[in-house]
Amino acid sequence: MKKKQFVLAVIPARGGSKGIPGKNIKMIAGKPLLAWTIEHALAAKTVDRVVVSTEDKKIAAVARKWGAEVLERPKALATDRADTLPVLQHALKNCPADVLVVLQCTSPIRSKGLVDRCVAKFLKTKADSLGTVLSDRNYEYGAVMPRRQEIAPRLLDNGNVYVNRADLILKKGDRHGKRFVTLETSRAESFEIDEPFDFWLCEKILLERRIR
Repeated sequence: MKKKQFVLAVIPARGGSKGIPGKNIKMIAGKPLLAWTIEHALAAKTVDRVVVSTEDKKIAAVARKWGAEVLERPKALATDRADTLPVLQHALKNCPADVLVVLQCTSPIRSKGLVDRCVAKFLKTKADSLGTVLSDRNYEYGAVMPRRQEIAPRLLDNGNVYVNRADLILKKGDRHGKRFVTLETSRAESFEIDEPFDFWLCEKILLERRIR
């Protein structure tokens, strides 16, 4: 019988946001921003462990309150210029796993079961990595304007869910590998919070989805 793959979900959440101070724990639609992603991770049946990687004590307290484990991140990995890859490698060294799911708390909008669908497709296709995408049919201004349905869609990385082979990240520092697949999401799930307008827009969407 084939051994079950152990799936670790990591939510990177550093302090020190400049665009929106305290962004990761700022209240949005009745909850701290971070809480939405923690709930999505904990609800995923395919995820075995949920960890928030942070150097910030306030973020850590919120993470624990909403049910996630906290991994203290070295301050050197929490600067404005720190790359995500070393953060993930640090997480895997401290929390061993076969499969790594990366969920950004700046993408709080996810349909029910999205994380599980991503993990399932990743495992079924035996991919090295999977990323969620948005199908985009826009074209460059000044170019010949074809009918919209004639435009070949570009699959844009929307940063909502990433699934990776843990050994590739640890041993080779490779987040994509040779075989990567995608899973298309809705436009709403592609919104990321970087500035105040994004925050306002995502809150409107979250409140609307709660009413339905």
